[in-house]
Amino acid sequence: MIDLAIIGGGPGGYVAAERAGAKGLNVILFEKKELGGVCLNEGCIPAKTLLYSAKVYDYAKHGDKYGINVSDVTFDFGKMVARKDKVVKKLVAGVGAKMKAHKVTVVNGEAQIKGRSPKGIEITCNGETFLAANLLLCTGSEAFVPPIPGVQEAGDIIVTNREILSLKDRPKSLVVIGGGVIGMEFASFYNSLGAEVTVVEMLPEILGGLDAEISKMLRDMYTKKGIKFNLSCKVTEIKGNEVIYVDRNGTQASAKGDKILMSVGRRAVTKGFGLENLGVELDGNAIKVDNKMRTNIPNVFAAGDVTGFSMLAHTASREGEVVVNNLTGRPDIMRYNAIPGVVYTNPEVAGAGLTEEQAKKEGIEYKIAKLPMAYAGRFIAENEGGSGICKVLVGAEHGEVIGVHMLGNPCSEIIYGACMAIEQEMTLKEMEEVVFPHPTVSEIFKETIFAFH
Repeated sequence: MIDLAIIGGGPGGYVAAERAGAKGLNVILFEKKELGGVCLNEGCIPAKTLLYSAKVYDYAKHGDKYGINVSDVTFDFGKMVARKDKVVKKLVAGVGAKMKAHKVTVVNGEAQIKGRSPKGIEITCNGETFLAANLLLCTGSEAFVPPIPGVQEAGDIIVTNREILSLKDRPKSLVVIGGGVIGMEFASFYNSLGAEVTVVEMLPEILGGLDAEISKMLRDMYTKKGIKFNLSCKVTEIKGNEVIYVDRNGTQASAKGDKILMSVGRRAVTKGFGLENLGVELDGNAIKVDNKMRTNIPNVFAAGDVTGFSMLAHTASREGEVVVNNLTGRPDIMRYNAIPGVVYTNPEVAGAGLTEEQAKKEGIEYKIAKLPMAYAGRFIAENEGGSGICKVLVGAEHGEVIGVHMLGNPCSEIIYGACMAIEQEMTLKEMEEVVFPHPTVSEIFKETIFAFH
């Protein structure tokens, strides 16, 4: 009997498999494509590899700011893509090595759930039948392409996060439908490479759900870099390489691009693997779970994008850990109060906990302090002419950290400290007693804490 069967080898599935295997469970992991899932193969890793190439190119172009004179700076798009592929291949192999090290059986194929009986949960794959005591569903999500008139007729002009990562040549112009995290990261990448980029966003501001002030600051920065933003605009039609949209006043306009990136969101994958044979309850298009990641069916769990709640790789990994901990005798629940969110533009955006907008909406009384990133000496040393901000929210009564939001490099590497402070409900006094290394950009966190005085 298999102790734990996992369908989906992304960050939720493979991390859960590794943790379970390390704790001595008999684990089988089904993956129909490559280990690592969307994140490793079609999302996080390949996108960030390309974005780093763009960042190096940006630094080279502006090396004179740092006393480094580089003449005739060019880029090789093909080499960027080849390096991306190499990085992905290496990391996929690394995940495979982890599975082997923890005695996880990996089956490459499309698993099908046949049902649940007193003997266990029956799964078939590649002509074999497997019985498992517990099942963890980590089938992930897929890019949502809305039924906009003309989408089908546009053919390969329309790309999602998957196809845009496989382009062989840099498009000279790009229209991005959706100014969320994925849209802004690819807008940033192609803007750095000199493409003409236009963003069409239905909401009043880009990066909906993140701190509104920081989102506006980032948009202002990229407006100066040449990206055209059309906010509060609804796409009504696509004619070949032309995106037709109307603004908040009902005025029609359009934007043309060699490619059109569709990045309006993702939806949970709940079809195609026999979920209906278990009777698992759905919440909309996603699997409904409790804070232990349990579905309504005993011994059946779900983690990651398929739950439709927090579609982030690190959330999926933690959710998988919660499942394994509870299965192995360690009581654990999933909390979402300190999930970090990062946008890998240049400069980066990072945040954790409540934003001002969320605190107001929930009626939570808070105090706020904010400082320019320039208060950190290391930031000035490494970001000539750069700007940014750090914002800290604390509870009005007890002074516990409830939210931290940053704009400026390298805030993606700093935000974990804020997550720990929020998770542990650290107060201003407790944070003031923590010694930060000097000189580092992370000191901006403590400087902002001190600004409450």
